[in-house]
Amino acid sequence: MADPVLSLSGITRDFGPFRAVNDVSLDILPGTITGLIGPNGAGKTTLFNVLSGMLPPTAGQVRLMGQDVTGLSPDKLFALGLGRTFQIPRPFARMSVLENVMLAPMAQIGESLSGPFLRAGAMRAQEEAIRARAFDVLDFVTLGALADHAAGQISGGQMKLLELARVLMGDPQVILLDEPAAGVNPTLTNVLIEKIEELNRAGKTFVIIEHDMDFVMQHCDPVIALAEGRVVFQGTPAEAQANPVLLDAYLGTMADD
Repeated sequence: MADPVLSLSGITRDFGPFRAVNDVSLDILPGTITGLIGPNGAGKTTLFNVLSGMLPPTAGQVRLMGQDVTGLSPDKLFALGLGRTFQIPRPFARMSVLENVMLAPMAQIGESLSGPFLRAGAMRAQEEAIRARAFDVLDFVTLGALADHAAGQISGGQMKLLELARVLMGDPQVILLDEPAAGVNPTLTNVLIEKIEELNRAGKTFVIIEHDMDFVMQHCDPVIALAEGRVVFQGTPAEAQANPVLLDAYLGTMADD
């Protein structure tokens, strides 16, 4: 069996007396699409915030491709190969779709005070390379025709695709998606699914928080369920749909559909 690309050991996160994530240990294998489910308040987004460096864990360890990355900042994790989208996209509304994507790469020469003056040629060459890469990524996520549009004027579903494009500029090996299908019309949801599966076939690993159980059961394997901050189930979609606890709590009558 392949070594885990992302490994959690005893991850706990407290907010004062409230324990939002409670002793979670998981191994995410490379090349998988893991669905993370559970009721509101189960700790899913808090767990993502810990994994992506937005919150330090109260206890436990996170390893990314074998390296201890516990408590590292989001930019350092992004540089090491972990990207994350958010349930509610927040692009720079007045900037163009293209400009939003071009901002994503790290360590750009033009971001330093001396870059535009001492390394002008290298800065222009880097900017052109980033621009070309950004157009390629936008074409991949079907947003190429909107490159010059203000990011605040595109649809909510297109903003989800824009978030994915920004993440892809870093070429991460592990991508955390927080409710990618929420508020997205069926046509764009299908586009998003198609792109996720294409990237997965190319070797990208996904962990997806999603409340749409049809999405999870059709496109994710394994499925992990949280409740009150703990892992209460981990298995295949078929096993999830046969699990009485999940059927009662989360899946309703799916098994009868």
